[in-house]
Amino acid sequence: MSNEYVQIVFGLLGGLAIFIYGMNLMSEGLQKAAGEKMRSILALLTKNPLIGVLAGALTTAVLQSSSATSVMAIGFVSAGLMTLPQAISIILGANIGTTMTAQLIAFKIGDFIWPILVIGFILYFFFKKENINHIGQTIFAFGLLFIGIENMGSVMKPLAATQFFADLMTNVQSTPLLGVLVGTLMTVVVQSSSATIAVLQNLASQAGPDGVTSIIGLKGALPILFGDNIGTTITALLATIGASVNAKRTAIAHTVFNVTGTLVFLFIIPLFAKFVVMISPKGAELDVIARQIANAHTSFNILNTLLWLPFIWLLVKIVTKILPGEEVVAGEKSTMYLDHKIINQPVFAIHLATRELSRIANFAATMIGDAKKAFVDESHKAVERVLETEDTVDILQDYTVKYLASIPTAAELTEHQALRVRGLMHVASDIERIGDHCTNIAEFAQEKMTKKYAFSKEALDEITNAFSRVEKMVANVIKALENGDDNLARSVLEQEKELDNLEERLRNHHMERLYHGKCSPEFTVIYTDIIHNIERVGDHCTNIAEAVLQDIDFVHEV
Repeated sequence: MSNEYVQIVFGLLGGLAIFIYGMNLMSEGLQKAAGEKMRSILALLTKNPLIGVLAGALTTAVLQSSSATSVMAIGFVSAGLMTLPQAISIILGANIGTTMTAQLIAFKIGDFIWPILVIGFILYFFFKKENINHIGQTIFAFGLLFIGIENMGSVMKPLAATQFFADLMTNVQSTPLLGVLVGTLMTVVVQSSSATIAVLQNLASQAGPDGVTSIIGLKGALPILFGDNIGTTITALLATIGASVNAKRTAIAHTVFNVTGTLVFLFIIPLFAKFVVMISPKGAELDVIARQIANAHTSFNILNTLLWLPFIWLLVKIVTKILPGEEVVAGEKSTMYLDHKIINQPVFAIHLATRELSRIANFAATMIGDAKKAFVDESHKAVERVLETEDTVDILQDYTVKYLASIPTAAELTEHQALRVRGLMHVASDIERIGDHCTNIAEFAQEKMTKKYAFSKEALDEITNAFSRVEKMVANVIKALENGDDNLARSVLEQEKELDNLEERLRNHHMERLYHGKCSPEFTVIYTDIIHNIERVGDHCTNIAEAVLQDIDFVHEV
């Protein structure tokens, strides 16, 4: 008998393992296939709460995990890209989106599993075209999902027939809070409410001792279902370790949402069960209960969302009361947007990296103005600002490049995403090199002030003109990056040609002044180095402009 139980346990765990692997593989395939659509979802994040709910539902439908969507929302709140009310609306939607998995599982497609697997396998392993490959991966994973479900169902049959298990289910039916606790613990252990609901659907589809009715029944399954919803919030809570105050509040809001919904629905289980039966297909209980559970899962989350949607402001007040305190603003030398908890979701990870790069680029832009002030106006404070900002740019660039380099190791990228990651790493390098040249200029300014070099008015006017041109180039190329503006990027390429010509003219003008005794020979090195560093800043602007023309920008992240 003990050997039989061991086989049942390992059969159940094996089926669960195949199910979770299939779900993760399907999520990966869906993310790749829906890359451009994911970018559209990102654009919805700043809209009203109702649109936020829709965005959360769509994101979860693609990611196949409300926990993943919640962690993403927490990361965005922590980065300051999303307000607390917006994040809460996303999480409300995530609870609806995650019910789609249970709806899929409720379909009786046992006779079609192997054809689905074969079709998916052929498309996944034998087709080179990326889109077909991603669709094949999704279909193949969908088949694996049902292999896991079928396996769990087959090992549950003998388990359901035992008196011990029947007595256990009777206790769960008679004590709803026990069912909530069981559902919560199951999801905390498995870290997937979709997986535990799949187990619940399989369990409920098994006959009890009478061989006719479900071993647990819909009323017994509902508390476990509610507990599954609570359990999934634990992942979000864990994701807030070390995060900002608002990020923690977002996770708490997720928990409050599910706990309050559970408390309300526990009091109306008989009424809710009648409603679920009414909207579900008719037939023998064992044949329809999987669909009833799926419909109960969807209905619970939709009704709970509708209850809370007008009161998001109240939910914000509740979580603020639970966790008081002010947001701590990140220092200049600390990354503001990077979040390693969502690095396995390439679309969102790349989005965060581009926001951090945009921030670094703007630091580099301030260095141009300070370098000009340091040299032309002989400002010691400007020199200090350049050197301090250079340190900030170096630190942030190093973190961001490492983050970008980690994305391909955390998740398999599409060809387009891989090109974008490499392109953004090159852009990061060019931004950092702009900072280096500004530092060189600041050091020349320091030398000029220390040795009291007195440049002629003509020389200073020429250098001022060169600075003005490169300032415009840097501003234009950052704007082109942030807006994906090809026309502005092309204008930067033209400006760079003009800057090259200007460097040549300034060298010639300097030689003429030397010839006529208007300029001291000891200034030659510093003068030519200044204009060369300015020209090199222009070269890096050109590299970034060319990247924009190759579809590497801060708008089209996927």
